[in-house]
Amino acid sequence: MAGIATNSQTKSRTACPKHVTESPWVKWTLIGIALLYLTLLLVLPLITVFVQAFKKGLAVYLSAFDDEAARHAILLTLKTAAIAVPLNIIFGVCAAWAIAKFKFKGKNVLITLIDLPFAISPVIAGLVFVLLFGARGWLGPWLNTHDIQIIFALPGIVLATAFVTFPFVARELIPVMQTQGVQEEEAATTLGAKGWYIFLKVTLPNIKWGLLYGIILCNARAMGEFGAVSVVSGHIRGETNTIPLHIQILYQEYKYSAAFAFSTLLVGLALITLLAKRFLEWKQAKSET
Repeated sequence: MAGIATNSQTKSRTACPKHVTESPWVKWTLIGIALLYLTLLLVLPLITVFVQAFKKGLAVYLSAFDDEAARHAILLTLKTAAIAVPLNIIFGVCAAWAIAKFKFKGKNVLITLIDLPFAISPVIAGLVFVLLFGARGWLGPWLNTHDIQIIFALPGIVLATAFVTFPFVARELIPVMQTQGVQEEEAATTLGAKGWYIFLKVTLPNIKWGLLYGIILCNARAMGEFGAVSVVSGHIRGETNTIPLHIQILYQEYKYSAAFAFSTLLVGLALITLLAKRFLEWKQAKSET
């Protein structure tokens, strides 16, 4: 019997493949290539932005923000994000809830439409809004008759920003809600709970991390959007220029120090976004342990 057991153990060891690992030089070569790629495309450009911004001293850096047009660009960017992001939060929660919790015809169509801004160029999105709401657009004559201005004004900027950013919240919530299932909501309904109570007490605590991720990413994209906003804004200095558009104008006017100074705002926003995302991931992992 001992011989049979020994033979069976030997066969099992020979049948199981050994764990294969790459040689050290392959591992370090791949790591080196990845680090070199990130350094050339990410680290060096970011360092260059800050070096150029502070090249002529702190006084020159701060003077870039004293201009009235500069302050208006910052205010307009914040105002646009403050309107577009809450709209996308409402849409994202509703769309994710409908897709994850219900079965209905056209669900795949809705998912495809949510992903549409990822596939369409932002410039094309801006042109679509001009075609719809511009002076010679489909709704242009009616808007002019009622003295409503959308293109070359805040409403057009908000619409373009909301269009290019609306997938972020929904796309973060859909897989979370699908994993969560409907058992807890059904149990709460059986106990007599109503819709809003179920959402606030059952659904929201389970999706809060995904919702926060989506909000952070949506806000970062909204404040840094260039293509769609560039088309619908008209580049009116001091009126319809957001931070990215103001940076472009400064660069075209050869005001490099001011352009790079404003660029640090967007770079700082990107870094804060990454840090916030990492912090939320850490908090989520800590809460699950």
